[in-house]
Amino acid sequence: MTDVLLPVAIAVPLVAATLPIALGGRYDDVGWPVAAAATTALTGLTAAIGSEVALGGPVSHALGTYQPPIGIELVADELSVAVLALVAVVSLATLAFARVAGPRGNPFYSGYLLLVGGLTGLVLTGDLFNMFVFLEIVGISTYALIAADRSGASAYASLKYLVVGTVGASLYLLGVGYAFLATGTLNMLDMQTQIVAQASYADPLIRASYALIVAGLGLKIAVFPIHAWQPDAYQRAPDAVTMIVAALVSTASAYALIRVSYTVFTVDFLAANEAITTVMLIAAAASILAGSVLAAMQSDLKRMFAYSSVAQFGMIVAAVALANETALLGAIVHLVGHGLLKFGLFLGVGLLAFGYGARRIEDLASVAREAPYTSGAIAVLGLGLVGIPPSIGFLGKWYIGVGAVESSLGGGGAAGIGIAAVIFVSTLFTLSYVARLIERFYFAGVGIPGGHDDGHGPDHGDEVSPDHGDDVAAADGGRERSSAEDAAGRIVTPVEGAPRSSWMPDRVPPASLAVLIAAALATVALGFGGFALFEWFDPYITEVFA
Repeated sequence: MTDVLLPVAIAVPLVAATLPIALGGRYDDVGWPVAAAATTALTGLTAAIGSEVALGGPVSHALGTYQPPIGIELVADELSVAVLALVAVVSLATLAFARVAGPRGNPFYSGYLLLVGGLTGLVLTGDLFNMFVFLEIVGISTYALIAADRSGASAYASLKYLVVGTVGASLYLLGVGYAFLATGTLNMLDMQTQIVAQASYADPLIRASYALIVAGLGLKIAVFPIHAWQPDAYQRAPDAVTMIVAALVSTASAYALIRVSYTVFTVDFLAANEAITTVMLIAAAASILAGSVLAAMQSDLKRMFAYSSVAQFGMIVAAVALANETALLGAIVHLVGHGLLKFGLFLGVGLLAFGYGARRIEDLASVAREAPYTSGAIAVLGLGLVGIPPSIGFLGKWYIGVGAVESSLGGGGAAGIGIAAVIFVSTLFTLSYVARLIERFYFAGVGIPGGHDDGHGPDHGDEVSPDHGDDVAAADGGRERSSAEDAAGRIVTPVEGAPRSSWMPDRVPPASLAVLIAAALATVALGFGGFALFEWFDPYITEVFA
């Protein structure tokens, strides 16, 4: 009966999503406790599912009275458990920041839980059409959450994402329709059996199906040049929303790409369709380079890390197209690691905005003097994004790069070497903007007075507006700045009403700071766990390449 955990894991956040609205007429602040209880329960269910998979292998559950391939099937294996764990932990941890920074209101938490439920279903489904359903649940709830602060800028960003996301979902659904026409089934494993049995790797319907699915998911992943929705969405969304969207939404779409490519269409299909994989590699290389260059050009912190996501997901797409064991391992490790890194980085950005009104590079002069723990954790996460060992970011890039070289040495032509070179160049660009950030933290403005709490600054009040954009007021009380300050940037000072604790100098919420430090430590700990990660994912990879 342990397979019943799979539908329960999906049902818990979806059912809980109705409670803040249902109880909102009587209780004004019921949303956060309901969300906290539901995500805590999801975390426990994820641990139970993971233990079952570790002990007995993949777990499946047939919904209703119809058995697969006719009925709907839920499946948990090593890959889905890893992504499900990321969904559960990030969705729970994000609530610590949302508690103090907002957005508030029962409707927000209903949308939040709907998003979590959609992500859970997307990860656990074994049916292509139901993957589309959950993709739409994720998309619709994300559109609403991005516009949660009701500002014009966030509404525009949400509308842009809605248009692009709708096109992506339509392309995906059209591809699923072609696959159904060719195979007569929507169950992933059954469709794989039909494709292999018919040896239909050159079938125009199958080829068109995969191409359309990849194009649709590419829009949702935000691969260059169809990435334009992502920087605006990340920048203009409330900070708590940016954290979960950056860590999970594109990650779930990239998971779907891996799942469809290897569980449905198989490695043999990719090997037999070099034209498709070549186009994927070209798009991935362009995404890796363009995302890195554009990130290095940014001053706004949220836009900087948004563009870096374009580059990082380009690496995952490249690994999928390379279609060898090492590259696939790298794609999976990088998928989970990048989600954790981006959660931590956007949490750090949100904390700096909440406590110090700092949202741009030039606002961060010697912030390490005022917020040593916050800035230190962000620095560790930034170095992980670069790929400095030991970190989970290094492991993912290393496996993808090695897989790319192996592809070329194994007769795959120069494409693999090209991808490895592009990843190296991208790493240099990533180092440039992370180094610029760390330089502002620790060295800018040294010797200039002002790195203290003078009681001035923009008033957040009880709730911080999540969309300050580029017009955050200077936290210097209106005093005239010296020429040294103009040269070095504003010396960061706490905003009025920023949290104060007797046991730490950082003027940020202690619970959120603890989550940030835990995220930074987790990225390092996972970096030391390369062999354990290989052991965990080996059964899935072995099955894929059997």
